[in-house]
Amino acid sequence: MMTITVWSDFACPYCYIGEARLEKAVEELGMTDDVKIDYRAFELDPGAPRQVTTTTPERFAMKYRLSVPEAEAQIEHISALGREEGIDFRYATTRYSNTFDAHRLMKLAEAEYDYATVTKLNHLLFDAYFTRNLVLADRDVLVSVATEAGMDEAKVKAVLDSDRFADDVRFDEREAQMRGVRGVPYMVFNGEFAVPGALSADAMKEALRRAERRMKEAEDAAPAEERPHACGPEGCVL
Repeated sequence: MMTITVWSDFACPYCYIGEARLEKAVEELGMTDDVKIDYRAFELDPGAPRQVTTTTPERFAMKYRLSVPEAEAQIEHISALGREEGIDFRYATTRYSNTFDAHRLMKLAEAEYDYATVTKLNHLLFDAYFTRNLVLADRDVLVSVATEAGMDEAKVKAVLDSDRFADDVRFDEREAQMRGVRGVPYMVFNGEFAVPGALSADAMKEALRRAERRMKEAEDAAPAEERPHACGPEGCVL
């Protein structure tokens, strides 16, 4: 099984686009049953407010020192990239807020649910932000999205009413920092090489093929008859 570790944020347009391209590449190569995505948290703005305070064009213009019409044009360009991947991308009307609790719910899903639920929650959180334009810091929104993914409402509410999984989110972010990650999406294929950014589906395919070749080379290099030296609860291999 190939593992692709992906650092991303639900308020990041290129993360949504990049993951869509990755999934498309996996499907087109017929590797759906051979690839697992390990989702990691990365907040683009840990200090983002819990309440919506600006429109996306206004915030975009301020951040990149553009006029509002220039910002709207750039936002539409990014939205068009999303629509090319089959996403009903509505970036201009997103409602910017803090994503920390959304990442905590992903950790709950990973800890207590199967991979299908984790993947569904990931998709729904992106959809909630970029298509339905919901406020991801809103408790009721998060409860609704998580239950739509098949998670237990009482468990979801209990997590949101606590600080559970906060350390797990911060662990992911510290690891990203140690790796020198400055932007997302950031993908690591089988722990061997990184693909930063939302590359095209064709480039994703090449990365998948490269990781698959490396896996096969490693298998071929291992002596078939050699017993691995390892220790377990019952003792060590002699």
